[in-house]
Amino acid sequence: MLARLTDVDVAPSKQSLSDRLSHWLDWTHAVALSTALDGTHAPDGSAPHFGSAEEDECARTRSSLALSIAGDRAFTEETDARETGDYTLFRQRYLALQRKMLATTGHLRGRLRDMLAQKNAEMAQLAAVDAVMERALSPREQMLLATVPGVLGEHFERLRETERKTLADAPAEENAPAATPGAWLDVFRRDMQSVLLAELDVRFQPVEGLLAALRTS
Repeated sequence: MLARLTDVDVAPSKQSLSDRLSHWLDWTHAVALSTALDGTHAPDGSAPHFGSAEEDECARTRSSLALSIAGDRAFTEETDARETGDYTLFRQRYLALQRKMLATTGHLRGRLRDMLAQKNAEMAQLAAVDAVMERALSPREQMLLATVPGVLGEHFERLRETERKTLADAPAEENAPAATPGAWLDVFRRDMQSVLLAELDVRFQPVEGLLAALRTS
């Protein structure tokens, strides 16, 4: 989706997943991961029991975040961006929604991981591996996701400039259909909302993985 918005031709990576991860994991992460894989993990029964209530809570939380994105004031309030070309509000709202997604999914992931660790030794090992991978990969993930508002800012400027040129070059024929000034901002809002929802999907992938493990354990 980001490649489409930037008109960049992104070729599929020729590296395997393990090769790509090797650039994200340093030796301290490798040691921690080895310890998690080789260690003995015994449940102590201290975590809450996983059941339908917890699964329903995850579904409600995800739905609530999606509704927060759909109803955010960046998409529902009138702004002067059509006239001024000011991207500030949209950047601020994107960053605020990112922080909300990060805090919410982080809490869910930790809670579900604690539940998984109490199932049995095998699931406790999986929980330990997930904890190591979160510590190792999350900083890089957050760094990359933090660049998304900048990418959207460039898309914002391109749409605005394209409409400006289109209106300037529009034929002056009497019966020619009139262009709608400011339509570019509606396009941008839809694109920004779609990117936020896609990021929500990405951030929920570890949560969905833990849920899948809990259902089968």
